Amino acid sequence: MSGLTLIKFGGSVITDKRGEEAADIPLIQRLAQELAQAWKAQPKRPLIIGHGSGSFGHSAAARYGIHKGIAPGSDWYGFAATSAAALRLNRIFVDALVAAQLPALSLQPSSTLQSSAGRLQSWDTRTISQALQHGLIPVVHGDVAFDSQQGSAIISTEQLFSYLALQTTDLQPSRIILVGESAVYTDDPHRNPNAERIPLINQANIEAVLGGTGDSYGTDVTGGMRAKVSLMWSLIEALPGLEVHLIGTKPGLLSRALLGQANDEGTRMRKE
Repeated sequence: MSGLTLIKFGGSVITDKRGEEAADIPLIQRLAQELAQAWKAQPKRPLIIGHGSGSFGHSAAARYGIHKGIAPGSDWYGFAATSAAALRLNRIFVDALVAAQLPALSLQPSSTLQSSAGRLQSWDTRTISQALQHGLIPVVHGDVAFDSQQGSAIISTEQLFSYLALQTTDLQPSRIILVGESAVYTDDPHRNPNAERIPLINQANIEAVLGGTGDSYGTDVTGGMRAKVSLMWSLIEALPGLEVHLIGTKPGLLSRALLGQANDEGTRMRKE
């Protein structure tokens, strides 16, 4: 779909990942209002929104080891509990979008996901395409999946976005916005106050960046910053016109990024 933008809200943004099911409702509501502001300015822009599970799904997944798999004959209660936790956060998030007058439609990925050894293999995306055709904003999230090799897996929102970009013909994005850390840094800014923002990642510095980025802050069973940057770069290599923009939650930044007015904020990733 021409001009499609994918937006991912990190679980570490909309929840406190060091807590237990600790949604940051005031921040979620503010981000929803900023998204609505940009949507009203460009109402024809097709959007797909995704969000992480933060202290909801990640905490449950880590507790039950869902991301590592479930052995044959084992209890599957943890699988159901992890899915339920992810859905609780999704309901909070989508309700905030709808309250901001956005036509947001929640579409639970796990109902049609299939994975193998933790990697997404198939996903029925027809309802996403139909939602976009009707002017709706599909909302997906990191979720559990049945896995042919290890029984169960956790599929991150980044994996979902990767599938849309590489495995569909009508849902390839021209832009991906990741709302999480304020940028990619030369080191973990939570531990090193001297870490420097990297404004642009391209062919000239991608290897150095991957060598310096750290892991995630808090409980994250889908990897950390290094994994996210690596995955996004693989999409850029496959879709040379794609641009990825990593931004934080400074007031007004989300609206500016969507409207193309945040060129010197966060970190941009592109081929050249």
